[in-house]
Amino acid sequence: MEKKILKFNDKEYKISDLSEEAKAQLTNLRVCDAEISRLKAQLAITETARNTYTQVLSNLLPKK
Repeated sequence: MEKKILKFNDKEYKISDLSEEAKAQLTNLRVCDAEISRLKAQLAITETARNTYTQVLSNLLPKK
């Protein structure tokens, strides 16, 4: 069975050897990373929509 290893600050740690508190903090970091990824994707979607709305508005305004 493969041991799960945490690479952190250029060091390696066996996750099974970590304290429960350290494991909880690792879980917190993973949750934060997942949320950051989700928010980046949501931002990309929102920016794309905003660009489309800007283009549509530009096309609808009277030409001067």
